[in-house]
Amino acid sequence: MKSSDVDILIVPGWSGSGPDHWQSRWETRLKTARRVEQADWYKPSRHVWADEIVKAVRSATRPVVLVGHSAGCSAIAFAAEHLHPGEVAGAFLVAPASERAKGAVPGMGPDFIAHRREKLPFPSVLIASATDPYCTPDEARALAEAWGSEFVEAGDSGHLNSESGHGPWPDGLLRFAGFLKSLSVVSQKVNQ
Repeated sequence: MKSSDVDILIVPGWSGSGPDHWQSRWETRLKTARRVEQADWYKPSRHVWADEIVKAVRSATRPVVLVGHSAGCSAIAFAAEHLHPGEVAGAFLVAPASERAKGAVPGMGPDFIAHRREKLPFPSVLIASATDPYCTPDEARALAEAWGSEFVEAGDSGHLNSESGHGPWPDGLLRFAGFLKSLSVVSQKVNQ
């Protein structure tokens, strides 16, 4: 698959990924990308955020690929329990926030803190930094295992956001292109 073959749904975390964040840049650069908007970026609620993702998926006109960052990864996992098989082609999950980190955020809904730890019903890759202050490599690996995600360590990269120097994040865009290509291979195997 290429980016033009899919609807790319950008799922930011707490605070909504500002204009310099790689998610915002991808949203502008990739013509089939759009942001899943939330009513309040500073008060994540499990059901509200998951419902918005499900609505966005169901309004898509092409296969859907979800692109989550930080608490957006959790929101995708919460939404997954309400999605039907085949509604999402894959998920690209970056720098998930640990339960420890989410619990320290003012305004975080109590229902949002604990992770859903069931296998996602679609292929996924989870990219995590060795130096993320919001999620240790062990915490990220445990989430990747629970979600059935391929785990990729991104080295000394902080929280993989604009504050850690990942505004445009060209390496991430290359990884995303590789992920889309892998979804084509999976799709071809399923259809044979």
